[in-house]
Amino acid sequence: MKIIILGAGQVGGTLAINLASESIDITIVDTNAALLEDLRDRIDIGVVTGCASHPDVLINAGIEDADMLVAVTSDDEINMIACQIAHSLFHTPTKIARVRSQSYLAHGNLFCNEVIPIDVLISPERLVSDYIYRLIEHPGALQVLDFAEGRVQLVAVRAYYGGPLVGQELRYLRQHMPNIDTRVAAIYRRGKAIMPEGSTVIEADDEVFFIAAKNDIRAVMSELRRLESSYKRMIIAGGGNIGARLAAQLEKHYSVKIIEYSEQRCQQLSEELDDTIVLFGSASDQDLLLEENIEDTDVFLALTNDDEANIMSSMLAKRLGARKVMCLINNPAYVDLVQGGEIDIAISPQTTTIGSLLTHVRRGDMVNVHSLRRGAAEAIEVIAHGDEKTSRVVGRAIEDVDLPEGASIGAIVREHDTGSEVIIAHDDVVIKSGDHVIVFLVNKKYTQDVERLFQVGFSFF
Repeated sequence: MKIIILGAGQVGGTLAINLASESIDITIVDTNAALLEDLRDRIDIGVVTGCASHPDVLINAGIEDADMLVAVTSDDEINMIACQIAHSLFHTPTKIARVRSQSYLAHGNLFCNEVIPIDVLISPERLVSDYIYRLIEHPGALQVLDFAEGRVQLVAVRAYYGGPLVGQELRYLRQHMPNIDTRVAAIYRRGKAIMPEGSTVIEADDEVFFIAAKNDIRAVMSELRRLESSYKRMIIAGGGNIGARLAAQLEKHYSVKIIEYSEQRCQQLSEELDDTIVLFGSASDQDLLLEENIEDTDVFLALTNDDEANIMSSMLAKRLGARKVMCLINNPAYVDLVQGGEIDIAISPQTTTIGSLLTHVRRGDMVNVHSLRRGAAEAIEVIAHGDEKTSRVVGRAIEDVDLPEGASIGAIVREHDTGSEVIIAHDDVVIKSGDHVIVFLVNKKYTQDVERLFQVGFSFF
């Protein structure tokens, strides 16, 4: 596969790094020659310096025989024009573009071959705000990932001293919850992955990834940690695209305040939002936080585009009594440094966005790809096709599927005429054609093995 990536920023660069080890021919285009050289020193890719929407620059990058164009520059218009040129002049099969402006996104009918030929729209702000919303829905979760349109969720929690299952073998999980089915997909202990077995003992401070139907998530969490009461009061620092979109989602169910440093933006937000209180000022202003009762705030969310400002305001909010602090951090080197101390959850927009991009880059019928553990692990939703003769998974019990090292099947979603059924993976469950199979990989270097496993033989066609 040959892919051209436009934009060597955080998203484009991270995508290139993720794909470089997967036998994919990658060329990345950017106006910043120094940024390109830095990437080329780190990974084996082609680089072209120039304006990403210019036809001659795209030709230099190899657009004439490219399978996919991924336009993720910081400029919506350049991304859209590049896709138009790739379609009109070079008939590029697949075109993916990052579009951030809500003004464009509000008119979805713009993005079709007859108008602006973009096959897949990526909106990082939408992805990040949806991700944060899921975290707020499940107090105490470190990560919450949706599969099968939200019917199944993969949740990461930190096991606490005193949790009913902490100190016990996983085999007793069914005894604790006889009416709820769940599966532990992976355990991370002191940063190292453990593939769970029935005899595995959960220890306090383990990071446990489990999968269950959405309605059962809270019950499973209660086995691993003290359940936290639902959140009510939020303060959002930063009224940019992410902060504004999140406030619009939250204000229907929670008490929400936004602190914004730009007076003009404050005015705009007060007109756009219905029930959110918009405050003009700095989120690092201790007097302002105290005045707004930070000590009674359930969640403080630092969502500006400045990592340092987010970290400092988050630490201040925590010191002043905020119950939970979430912080948006663009620099991946900062994430591990700050999470778990005074900052409860560090959110990486690149990790959230990359998963959405990988869904469309992976071979096979991938429905969802989530990048986890700063890109080291992946959770994949893939559709099984074929029959017992043409597929290595269809018609086989899960215990007979030849999964690569460090991979486990967590759940299956099976469609029926009357609706869908969530089947938590056990050894005797037989995979059928059309099943949505959710696979957890503790090491993403085996992703291609999973792709090959779910590909069908030629006799199927």
